[in-house]
Amino acid sequence: MTANSTPRCGWVSNDRIYQDYHDKEWGRPELDSRLLFKKLCLDGQQAGLSWITILKKQPHYEAAFHQFDPHKIVNMSDEEINRCLNNTGIIRNKLKIKSIIKNARGFLEIEKEQPFSDFIWQFTDGKTIVNQWTDFSKVPTFSPQSVAMAKALKKAGFSFVGETICYAFMQAVGMVNDHETGCHCYEEVCQLAKR
Repeated sequence: MTANSTPRCGWVSNDRIYQDYHDKEWGRPELDSRLLFKKLCLDGQQAGLSWITILKKQPHYEAAFHQFDPHKIVNMSDEEINRCLNNTGIIRNKLKIKSIIKNARGFLEIEKEQPFSDFIWQFTDGKTIVNQWTDFSKVPTFSPQSVAMAKALKKAGFSFVGETICYAFMQAVGMVNDHETGCHCYEEVCQLAKR
């Protein structure tokens, strides 16, 4: 529970940006392919860092990577990539920057066969897995579904999509409801998962 007495998951700090993300976005089922692509890329950028760091840099990522339009990302010039490497608004890690471009290629390949949303949600049979955690410290960092997702994404050419990143992604986009049962969002997300 945070200082303002709204019961939230134990991982949420008093930072307003973090609270808004938790209250309005995290764990809500997302079906839009492009938003799923964006979220997966941002989760990959988090590797080794805290999520709040990426949340605060999100507008800079959107500007640098054409609002996460995969068609534009795959056509980024060397000059644009070099600008990203010098952009203090994003994580200036060459491998992470190139992973977004790589992932855009993978996204477009998957989309030739099926909507990316269908590809992603197949790992939970198109449904939200509803857990009943009372203590966020007990939540696992990966699952059989995230292991399978990571393997399939890597096969499709994605990078920075290990089993832990995939599990965090699944939590964030509502494939898994890992809100603590005492969190004010838990029941709402359970209801959204039934739709």
